[in-house]
Order: sequence, then C-alpha cells, then structure tokens
Amino acid sequence: MLSKKATCKSHGQDSSYFLGWQEYEKNPFNEDRNPLGIIQMGLAENQLSFDLLESWLARNPDATMFGSNGGSIFKELALFQDYHGLQTFKTELVEFMAEIRRNKVRFDPQKLVLTAGATSANETLMFCLAEPGEAFLIPTPYYPGFDRDLKWRTGVKIVPIHCSSLNGFRITKAALDEAYDEALKLNLRVKGVFITNPSNPLGTTMNQDEFNHVISFAVSKNIHIVSDEIYAGTVFDSSKFTSIIEAIMDRNLEKTDIWSRIHVVSSLSKDLGLPGFRIGMIYSNNETLIAAATKMSSFGLVSSQTQYLLSKLLGDKKFTRHYIQENQRRLKKRQQVLVSGLQSYGIPCLKSNAGLFCWVDMRNLLSSNAFEAEMELWKKILYEVGLNISPGSSCHCTEPGWFRVCFANMSQETLNLSIHRLQAFVTSNGDGNYQNQKLSTRISRRNSLVVS
Repeated sequence: MLSKKATCKSHGQDSSYFLGWQEYEKNPFNEDRNPLGIIQMGLAENQLSFDLLESWLARNPDATMFGSNGGSIFKELALFQDYHGLQTFKTELVEFMAEIRRNKVRFDPQKLVLTAGATSANETLMFCLAEPGEAFLIPTPYYPGFDRDLKWRTGVKIVPIHCSSLNGFRITKAALDEAYDEALKLNLRVKGVFITNPSNPLGTTMNQDEFNHVISFAVSKNIHIVSDEIYAGTVFDSSKFTSIIEAIMDRNLEKTDIWSRIHVVSSLSKDLGLPGFRIGMIYSNNETLIAAATKMSSFGLVSSQTQYLLSKLLGDKKFTRHYIQENQRRLKKRQQVLVSGLQSYGIPCLKSNAGLFCWVDMRNLLSSNAFEAEMELWKKILYEVGLNISPGSSCHCTEPGWFRVCFANMSQETLNLSIHRLQAFVTSNGDGNYQNQKLSTRISRRNSLVVS
C-alpha cells in the first residue's frame, strides 16, 4: 500500500507538453546518427553562450579546483554547511540580480533564500502563502509546469486569468475581476496573483498598465503578488523590463502593507544558462516568510561547491556585464532568425522582446477552430515533421492554434533545419508526404542554409 500522494494523478505528467518530451526521447534528432529524428523545440534552455562561460572557467582554474590564495578550501566546502547559504555567494547574487535590472532595484542578501532551482522556490512560496484548497490567480497562457510546481504537493488551486490575443495577451482589470469572481463561485479563497515576467510562453515583458492593474487589484483584495522573474536576463531590450519591486517603488508603496506581500522568484537557469546547477532564489521583504522559507530550504539545498564556484564567477563584474550584453545580443539575433523564417511562409509570431522561445500563431493551419484540431496539427508536427513544440492548450491558452517554439537550445544549423521542415510542411499543405522525399536533401544543405 502506498500513500495517496504516490498514487494520485495530479502531477500533470499527462499534459501534451510532457508527452511531447517523451516522444522526443524515443526518437531524438542527431545530425549523424538519427537525421530523421525529432528536433527538441519544447525545451526552454539557453545554449547560446556556453563559450563565454567555458572561456571564463579556463581563465580561472582556481574556481573549479576550489583553490584560494594558493591553498585549497576543499575540506571547508566538503564539510557541513547550514541552510542559510554562503554569504559571499548571496552577496554576489543580489548584485547580479540588480545589474540585470539596470540597478533600478537593490536587493538585500539577508532577504534572500537559496533554493534548488526556481521549481523549488515557487513551491516553497506556495507552502508559505496558502493552505491546501486556497487559490492563486495566474494569467494565461502560462508555463505548463506550474500545474505541477504550484499544485501537486501543496494542494493549492490555480484559477486562470484569461487573456486574449486581441490585445497581445495583456492582463486587464476585467480579466482579473472575472478570475476572482470565478474563484468565489468555486468557494476558493484567493491568496494572491502569480505573474511571470518576462512571460513564459509569450516572451513578452509586462507594461505599465498591466502592473497598475495587478498592483491595484492586490491592494484592493489584500492579497499577495508573486513575480517569477527567471527570464529577466534574457530581455533583448533591457530598457523594457521592469521588476515588480520597481513597479511598487514607482507608485511609492514601500511603506504600505503591500510591500510585505511582494515576493520575487529568480534563478540562474535562464540568466546564465545553468539549469543543471539548480540555483533558484526567493526574495521578499516579509521577514516571517523569509524565516520560514529558509527553514524549508533545508529540503533542497544548493551545494557549497556550486555556491563557491558561482560566487567567483559572479564576482567578476567585467565578465558578468559582458555576458549579459552579449547573451542578449545572441538571443535577439536567434529570435529574429526564427521569426523571419516562419513569417516568410505565412506563420506569424507574437511580437516579443524576451525569453528563449516564440509564441507562434498557427491558427491558419487548423482544420477547424477547435482544440481537437490543435491536437491534430500538433501530432502532425511532432510525428510527421519531426519537431516537438508545445501546443497552446498545454499552456491553458483559450484560443486554439497557438504554439510555443523554443530556439536557444540547439545549434544554428539545427534551427535552420527546423525552420525548413516547417516551411516544407506548410508548402505541402500539411499532407505529411513531403518528409521522406525531401528531408535528406535539406539535411545535406543545412550547413549553407541561411534564413533571413
């Protein structure tokens, strides 16, 4: 006999988002061993700037060998460390967070909790802010993993704030009010609004109107705001990114009750492209929450060795400033390649300025305006075209035909091939007969293919 938690079906693993990953793993693309395989475009991972990180590591061998001033600190790092984290790392981390936000926001390392990735940070916040059965309002479309991260173990409910393509999926006051009323009809107590800025999957940053709507709503309802800002460092135009803390300060609300109900989640998974290092964090001005979250973090600590290595890297301010600028430049260039390649064949994308993905409009490829048609198209693209992309329905989008397509987790040649596969699919009207006839030709010329 196992527990109810071990046997429950609420993990969200049956979502098409995760099913696409499973199919990819059965038949992964490899340019030499499996050129007809599925290309992974459902993974929001940044592999464009590894050369910068590897170059820094080569120039700073002491950081990887745990050396300091000619001696070794291996023993010090290998022994027990408490759950508060290394102070030097937390100090460098908050300075890096401030640099990404153009130093318009300053962070106190004493108000920071380290967690094993943003997944752990978001779940910890739910444990601290809500009881099982209470709810958070989340704008749609949203990252499919939130159905797992926020709900599975905590018992917290999600009520969608339905956003529309008519205004670029922007948050409106009417949508907030409707979501709140829906929660009340379901007898759910609303504890807060959960936003992702920049948005995953939209790749957009929140504007001033959206901030005003969300902040005024939270003030009027006396609820929390959680802002997941793990993509802050991926903004192509940094002048367009505003942190929720900056937005609160712009309204001179630091000395009001809302100040202690603002909580930020950040990470190095996207900003530095280091998801395997498992560096997440919670930042809050609520002392009671920080104390509780710090205790909870003992269930998912960041290793001392990782903290030491990254404290050295983040401490090199010349390097981090160069990395931020160069990484943003590369992301922008890569995004433009995908957008222009799709648009040339009549597939538009939502205008975006951040993220590792595009929100792609394939409504004109649907056989009908229904989610069944979206799943039919998704299966064709997955099995016949050989691309794993994420259907909008897995992100709780209310309009069939939108897809999230990632562009930063592959080489330029593989992205070119992905675009060409989609172009061939559109040209063939989606009959699926083109692939075996033309794919070998496309593979042979992918190194010279230029999409503009």
